[in-house]
Formats: sequence, C-alpha cells, structure tokens
Amino acid sequence: MDIEVIRDYCLSKPDAVETLPFGPDTLVFKVNDKIFLLLPLDSDRAQFNVKCDPDLALELRETYHAVQPGFHMNKKHWNTVILDGTVPAKLIKEWIDHSYELVAKPKKKK
Repeated sequence: MDIEVIRDYCLSKPDAVETLPFGPDTLVFKVNDKIFLLLPLDSDRAQFNVKCDPDLALELRETYHAVQPGFHMNKKHWNTVILDGTVPAKLIKEWIDHSYELVAKPKKKK
C-alpha cells in the first residue's frame, strides 16, 4: 500500500476533504472540519497518522512494529502507521475507517 492508495481511500469516504493547513508537505483529511488522517509527503518513509481509541492504540502498538505513537500528535489518541509492508492493506483500511468513524459521528451531549 502506498500514499496514493491511502489518499484515494480517504477521499472515497463520505464528506471527506483534503486540505493543506500545515503547508504543501502534509495532506490532511477531514470530515466535519475534524482531522481523521495526516499524510506527510516529505517523510523518508511512507507513513500516516490516524486517530484511534486509546485502548486500541496501545494494543496496536504492542502487536505491530509498524504502529507507533502518533508523531507530533497526542499520543493517547493518535498512531503513526509506517507503510513498510508488514501490515496487510485490509487492516490499514480498517484503521482508517476507525479514525474516520471516531471523527464523523456526532458526540453525544451530556
């Protein structure tokens, strides 16, 4: 899986938009004006950041070497996924779906 596939998959999500709020080297994908994925274009290795449930984030980091705490992000809620070929594309898409769903669904009012 490469960054073009990631980009196309993100843009296939309902109401997803691509922005460049941090400059031309980082694609930012949002839904409802909230970020669900960041994709740096200037990194030495292909990688991206996705939002994640905190408990799942820890589990994924323990299970997959390619999943690390979110680079330049809140490490409780974000993972960096390195596209080194060790994680199947199906799982990567599931993690993108999870991030999108966390951001897309409206929060319940207390």
